[in-house]
Amino acid sequence: MTVEYGSCNLCEAMCGLEYTVENNTVTAIRGDKKDPLSRGHICPKALSLIDLHADPDRLTAPVRRTPTGWKEIGWDEAYDLVVDGLVSTREKHGANSVGIYQGNPNVHSVGALTHGVPFTSMLRTKNRYSATSLDQLPHQLVNYLLYGHQLALPIPDIDHTDLFLVLGGNPMVSNGSMMTVPDFAHRVRDLQARGGTMIVVDPRKPETADVANEHHFVRPGTDALLLLAMINVALGLPTRIADYVDGADDVAALVADFTPEAVAPAVGISAADITSLAERFAGANSAVAYGRMGVSTQRFGSVCQWAIQVLNIITGNLDRVGGAMLTSPAIDLIGKKVVGRGHFDAWRSRVRDLPEFSGEFPSSTLVDEMTTPGEGRIRAMAVFSGNPVLSMPGGKKLDEAFANLDFMVSFDFYVNETSRHADVILPPTMALERDHYDLIFQAFAVRNTAKFMPAILKPKPGTKADWEIFRDLALRYQARRAGSRLDQWKSRLQPASIVREARLRLSPRRTVDLLLRRQRNGLSVSRLAKSPHGIDLGPLEPGLPGKLQTRNKRIQLVHDIIVADLPALHDAMLGAEPLRDGELLMIGRRHLRSNNSWMHNATRLTKGKPRHQLLAHPDQLLARGIDDGATVSVTSAAGSVHIEVHASDRMMPGVVSMPHGFGHQRDGVELSVATSVAGVSANDVTDPQQVDAVSANAILNGVPVTIAALGDRTADPVGSGSGRLL
Repeated sequence: MTVEYGSCNLCEAMCGLEYTVENNTVTAIRGDKKDPLSRGHICPKALSLIDLHADPDRLTAPVRRTPTGWKEIGWDEAYDLVVDGLVSTREKHGANSVGIYQGNPNVHSVGALTHGVPFTSMLRTKNRYSATSLDQLPHQLVNYLLYGHQLALPIPDIDHTDLFLVLGGNPMVSNGSMMTVPDFAHRVRDLQARGGTMIVVDPRKPETADVANEHHFVRPGTDALLLLAMINVALGLPTRIADYVDGADDVAALVADFTPEAVAPAVGISAADITSLAERFAGANSAVAYGRMGVSTQRFGSVCQWAIQVLNIITGNLDRVGGAMLTSPAIDLIGKKVVGRGHFDAWRSRVRDLPEFSGEFPSSTLVDEMTTPGEGRIRAMAVFSGNPVLSMPGGKKLDEAFANLDFMVSFDFYVNETSRHADVILPPTMALERDHYDLIFQAFAVRNTAKFMPAILKPKPGTKADWEIFRDLALRYQARRAGSRLDQWKSRLQPASIVREARLRLSPRRTVDLLLRRQRNGLSVSRLAKSPHGIDLGPLEPGLPGKLQTRNKRIQLVHDIIVADLPALHDAMLGAEPLRDGELLMIGRRHLRSNNSWMHNATRLTKGKPRHQLLAHPDQLLARGIDDGATVSVTSAAGSVHIEVHASDRMMPGVVSMPHGFGHQRDGVELSVATSVAGVSANDVTDPQQVDAVSANAILNGVPVTIAALGDRTADPVGSGSGRLL
């Protein structure tokens, strides 16, 4: 028996773990009390690593779909099938006939980051999609506009702030999201012990509100109005705007009409409370506003994220202890230009003319590009560790589109709702079987640390890590595209090919080591290996304007693409788009024991109280003659589902909540536990045609729906088709 130390990379929290290992099997997992970031914290997902590794439904070898079912094949055969499918489609229909989708798990694997990018870039298709536009695209766009880089996200200094304002986020469940903050509950207690305050604004009273000082209900889709009103009030008070910030006077003019009194009827918070929130925030010794999924994935998601940054800036809480600061990770992806700063609207999608961001189209238009005839139509897909059938709006239509592709390959270790349509599935090793260094979330952490985790378990013979799969495919793809053996050698001798191949043949461990040695004196993989609990690099520190990536090292607050969306927001404030009789606004929710759509196959994570129900305020059910526990229809412009309803006074009246990640009862899904878990997919009733007007991010919250007990013929069966908010 041995004890090993590492991290959990199932979510953003990067919690340090202590593993007990016997005979190449993990027998126990505990929180690592010596980890400088997580400090012993652990959640149920980490314990499930044992189950995930031993899951009998998990694929460990490539499989090919045949008329009689899945057939296990060798890696060479699998590679040949994939390369042939992608190249032949490209040769017949052009480069853009191949589509790429990258799911969230990619960012949690160092190998997918170091080796996935070279492979996907070789495909040279503009039809690239990812979970970014189902989640944090407004964050990244605002980072790019204000700070000059898509990853330049100021992080709340929760360990030192006096007032922490949370909008549409639930860190008690997520342990931070776009803010890596494990051990959140203890950090809140520390905040309150030093006299600080946490305030939560959300249409539901989430788990985070239970440990907060205050909670305010807000009508879905109106957070931007609340934020602009707070900015309006704050600009009337003494401000602390840094001398490298431009445009504060222009902001004042833009928000002039958005007074607390004007927005209050739409927002659902009184003018007095809005004014008080703003005054307390502006008057605090230090304060920071943070907004997540609830404010990003709504009609005015980009305006929300812009307004959060503006509120922090004009109150002097950007680049300030206790405010929001850019991090100083051991591997600085931004400062050392390892990751590009990004770009926006350099080209547009074929069908709906939606803008790209950093080379990716909005995921809401993927179904259009797969189903609309014409040059550039997607005829083959490569899906990397994603499950868009459950995670994208319009899931049913997308499901049908995947079934009608000419070719599809999935990188996944499950036959799930999406991968069941693939011609070939390539399964990578699990988290415990590969080295890990968190390249991305170190940049979003509330404290600067560094940690390298060697593989805890030896992989099974014949299995491959994701980086090995990407390496092998890239080399074969390059050879196939080059043609003859002579042409292959000529291609390999090109300077770009030499660099790419050298990069591909380096292991992630070696790549991380080179990056550490290049950026931090005295840091290396070897040194980190001798510090298994991780190395503490200190708290967040001010660093502006030096860390700005804007060309003039200044922050410009006002941007035309943001301003262009304000008239629509003004109309919403005035009630220009009221709900139809009987309509409610649907929001999503997550659970501590769930991780999007893929962790329902672990028994220990699915046992206990049901979590699949539609939550609704008791008064809303009473008014419709619906009993608590009844099965209801939920209908929107995009579709209808049947789901059990649960009465909850934690919901704002007029709002219902459906959890994300359910809906496993589909033909061909080979998940023995998940298929027995009750629940439907929320994205069967979200509408891919409705997107944030600025970024084109998906709208997953504030969706107009009607609910009715099954058999009730009096209810409106259609719902709203206009994407109305109020």
